Amino acid sequence: MTLRQSSPPTIPRRTLFAGAGAAGALAVVATVLPTAEPKAGKVAVATQPEAAGGYQLTEHVKHYYATARI
Repeated sequence: MTLRQSSPPTIPRRTLFAGAGAAGALAVVATVLPTAEPKAGKVAVATQPEAAGGYQLTEHVKHYYATARI
């Protein structure tokens, strides 16, 4: 009985390229995310009413009421 050396398992080419592509995409995302500025702060400032509190009848509210009539 002879001992055969088993060859190392081979990785299919598609799996190798898919793994390399996923690693590249993760590297790009990790590079871009820390430099992106949060947009939530700008939205919060823009949605605050100019006058102190209460309901304000603005042009877009008037337009909504006009189009919501049956």
